[in-house]
Formats: sequence, structure tokens, C-alpha cells
Amino acid sequence: MTSRSLETRKGTRVRVLEAGPQHGRPVIFLHGLTGLHDDRDRRFLDLLAERYHVLAPELPGYGESTGEELLEDMLDFSLHGWDVLAALGLTRSQPALVGHSLGGMIAAEMACLAPELVGKLVLVSALGLWLDEQPIPDVFSFLPFEFGDYLFHDPERGAAVLTGVDFEETEALQSFLVANARRLGTAGKMLFPIPDRRTSKRLYRLTTDTLVVWGESDRLTPPAYARRWAELLPCATAVHLAGAGHMVPYEQPEALAREVAGFLG
Repeated sequence: MTSRSLETRKGTRVRVLEAGPQHGRPVIFLHGLTGLHDDRDRRFLDLLAERYHVLAPELPGYGESTGEELLEDMLDFSLHGWDVLAALGLTRSQPALVGHSLGGMIAAEMACLAPELVGKLVLVSALGLWLDEQPIPDVFSFLPFEFGDYLFHDPERGAAVLTGVDFEETEALQSFLVANARRLGTAGKMLFPIPDRRTSKRLYRLTTDTLVVWGESDRLTPPAYARRWAELLPCATAVHLAGAGHMVPYEQPEALAREVAGFLG
């Protein structure tokens, strides 16, 4: 995948990963809570890029993207998503949005604002809803090793994807903590103290055909949330994948790519 940087009208500077045929159907991947991890595992994006023109913008506050101080709340981040698409020249192209975790929350809000501008929508382990009987754990209280435990079906695999090294290495742990604090600072504007910004009140507007994909072993957002998304969305189909927790794109990239391609056509 190639990488480029763009600036939005708001003044944020965003790194975008890109791959696939330039004249293919545009598919926008909005990454999850922990970022893109493109340097360690981008199999899912590579598989999509065999068929589609894939673009994966990095949120301000993550990696090389900057300007997070300009975004304060859920509306800001939703409009930021549309600003990125405008900078890419895709607002008239009805791109497909594929949002994972935090990115799923943003994608759903973007589609609520302008459903006619979204071709199709895929929500993978999306945050954004709240069930009192299935409360979502407080990610802002997690110790470094707990991210893998809560996000992955295989915690050892989680440690490898999240850091690329062993948490017992001091320098690696320090690097992770610094980058993670910045990421969570951005995510906290949408998720703290709980990941509920009344998205459910706006989902009646989301008339876009939607695929909801969930990992059967998701400990962060249990499968009950997939059922709730499917109940609230006017045009939704739900699919569950075995052998995956919250990080479906990294644990089951082949299965997820098949489901997404089958849905997008």
C-alpha cells in the first residue's frame, strides 16, 4: 500500500493508506480504537485491494495524522470524515464505508448525516451503542497487557499486533504507553466516560444497506451489540465470525474480506 498526506478544510493533516485499482469501486476503511497497525498486519486491506480501490485514513491523534486539538466531539469527528472524503474527491462517488470499532461508530454517524452519499456500509465490532445488561469495559483503565486480553480471541496474537514486541521490554513498553496515551486522548472525546453519544437516536436516518460483522469471542463489545445494531438499523444483515474477538480485521482477515466482498458486490 502507498501512503500520502492530505489537509482538510478544518486544518487537520491526515495520512491515508491507499491500494487497489484506481478506477475500482472506492472503499473507505475507518480504523478502530487501536489504530491502523499497517506496518504489522494489513492482510484484510490487501485482500480488499485485490478488487476495490481501498483508502484508509488515519484519525488525527493516531500515527502521523495531526490536528486532534481541532476536533472536540462526535459531530466534529463525523464531519471530519466527510472533510477527508471531500479532500479525496469522493463525496460524489457514493463510496462504501467499512468501519471497525471506533471507526464503525464514526462511519455510522457519517451515514446518519448523509445517507444518500454512502453506497454501502459495513460495521465491524462497532462501538457507539450501550446496553445496561452488557456494559462495555472501561478501556481507559486498561493496563498495557489487558488490551490484548479484551480485544483479541488470542491474547498472544494481540500483543504481537498491538506492539510488535514483548511488553516486558522496557523501551517497547514506554513507546507503547506514549503512543497509546495520544490515541486514547483522541478516542476519549468520543468514548469517555462511556461509548454512548446517543447514536441510537439517529439510526432511523441510516437507510443505507448495512452489513454488521461481529467476532463471536468479542469481550469488549459482546455479540449482543450486533443484535442491537441489526434491530435499530432499517436495512441491516448481521454475520458472526468464529475465532475472532473485537479485532476481527486482524484475527480473521480472509473471512471478513469474503463477507465484505460478497456484500459489496
